[in-house]
Amino acid sequence: MTGFQQGSKDGRFEAVLTFKGHPRSRILLLRNPDRVALDLFDTVSAAPVPAPADPKAVVDMRQGLVSADRFRIVWTLKATALPVAETRDEDGRTILTLRFERTDGIGFANAAAVQGVPITSEAAPKTTAPAAPGVFTIVVDPGHGGVDNGARGPAGTLEKEVNLAFALALRDALAKDPKVRVLLTREDDRFIPLTERSEIARRAKADLFISMHADSIRYRDIRGATVYTLSEKASDTLSLEIADSENSADRFAGPEWRQGKPEVFDILVDLTRRETDSFSEHFAAELVDAFGDHQIRLIKNPKRSAGFRVLMAPDVPSVLVEIGYLSNDEDEKLLLKKDWREDTTSAISRAVLDFLKNRTPVASGR
Repeated sequence: MTGFQQGSKDGRFEAVLTFKGHPRSRILLLRNPDRVALDLFDTVSAAPVPAPADPKAVVDMRQGLVSADRFRIVWTLKATALPVAETRDEDGRTILTLRFERTDGIGFANAAAVQGVPITSEAAPKTTAPAAPGVFTIVVDPGHGGVDNGARGPAGTLEKEVNLAFALALRDALAKDPKVRVLLTREDDRFIPLTERSEIARRAKADLFISMHADSIRYRDIRGATVYTLSEKASDTLSLEIADSENSADRFAGPEWRQGKPEVFDILVDLTRRETDSFSEHFAAELVDAFGDHQIRLIKNPKRSAGFRVLMAPDVPSVLVEIGYLSNDEDEKLLLKKDWREDTTSAISRAVLDFLKNRTPVASGR
């Protein structure tokens, strides 16, 4: 994609995209909130980010990878509309014009309901070779990615970029130990649904799953790290708000990723689930201690819990780490500093190694 412009013309919002060649594309209608998504297959964007959309027509526009071969642009609608596409060839280029025609909520809902599940080019889930005997597997999950930017700091810092930088640094820190194998749920800027993130850990027979985040919250004065574990009932209001925000990440997925609500808490009485919860709580405590020893600032009551979907693997100890809050000016500055990132990941690495002491790798049998 070499060109991308958007704006209102003759009272209608439209987007004009220019390509080298003839890309395969599809349009999706997404609900709650109403959105129009354009998928472009085997396409990369070399176009500058366009000017902001008309706020009377579009609340927000996001773009990014949703899989290795699929680039997605999502418009969140202010005024309910249905897209009408028109393509033309011009001097060896393909120009796609997407016009948003006004409709009512019923018209949009009906169109979304009958569009069906599009055929996708998703590859089968990758299988991961088991770790060598005596080697622990740690899965590090950089939250958000691709079309899902996550939070945005006052200076414009994107959470997805912060999370990936910290995950890569943690991988490098842990890789120094020959008894630890580190896998990342993503190593670049792509979208991965929440359930797939935990499934990556399960397929790898992981001994520990760590999801990295740097959220934005309405309490601008709150700063510091927080460690979350899974629970049916949130430990406090802030934890509930953050879990609700994180659990909504799949709103950027298309119909092919729609799933029913996981019936996770039906199995909390299972011994495997109880053991997993116990290990998760144990690691969370180790991590809070390690942050304190490394003088990494913590919020008040730093070990908390809520119903995070990404932590719901029943057989993999899992935590979600808020390494800081992008809504706070000081935290945003720290999150961009390499030395602070190295200090933080060093603390996490130490906590991981302490947690693994006197344990047998899952792949070898606990």
